[in-house]
Amino acid sequence: MSEISRALAVIIPTLNAEAGLAATLAALPPVAQRIVVDGGSRDATVEVARAAGAEALQSPPGRGVQLAAGAAAAQTPWLLFLHADTKLDARAWGALEAHLTAPEQAQRAAVFGFQLDDRAWQARLLEWGVRLRVALLALPYGDQGLLIHRDLYEAVGGYKALPLMEDVDLVRRLGRRRLRLLPGDAITSATRWRRRGWARQTLLNLRCLTLYLTGTPPAEIARLYGR
Repeated sequence: MSEISRALAVIIPTLNAEAGLAATLAALPPVAQRIVVDGGSRDATVEVARAAGAEALQSPPGRGVQLAAGAAAAQTPWLLFLHADTKLDARAWGALEAHLTAPEQAQRAAVFGFQLDDRAWQARLLEWGVRLRVALLALPYGDQGLLIHRDLYEAVGGYKALPLMEDVDLVRRLGRRRLRLLPGDAITSATRWRRRGWARQTLLNLRCLTLYLTGTPPAEIARLYGR
């Protein structure tokens, strides 16, 4: 394990994620800690995590709560938060290592490009829309990963106990100047878009963001989203 790998903990929140979790964990290079924080799965998510050699923690449900619990359990200076259905490509891992080796980057968090594991034209259109949102608003979502030094994470207050929009809440506190878009992509499963429909899921996401930015409580948004 390299010095860089020893400095990094990967934190993955889960809820009924057995279908894709094993592949996500298998795609990780050697790191100091792989922490899966489960919010009460009714499937074999916890067993899958432990079989893959990851630390499996139990937490009350809610991605903000789970992410905060994972950060508290990590014993490394750098934290990488990933969704259970997201993998970084080789270019992203290379950019991550370069970011970790530059001391001045400890004052900046980093995210990656957004890519879906689907060849449909709708996926390419959605990826373009995400690039536009990040460029104009500096608002990446959690499915783009988040790499952050513990000192910066604690300085901005970490993840809040929110049932939804916890990712937007944190990056807004970071602000554009402390957020860097690294080369490479976070490749995310398109399952929820295929299940709900490309247009329906995209419009739902946009509605949730608009409601959050206009002051609607995250608990209400979570009910709309179906959590």
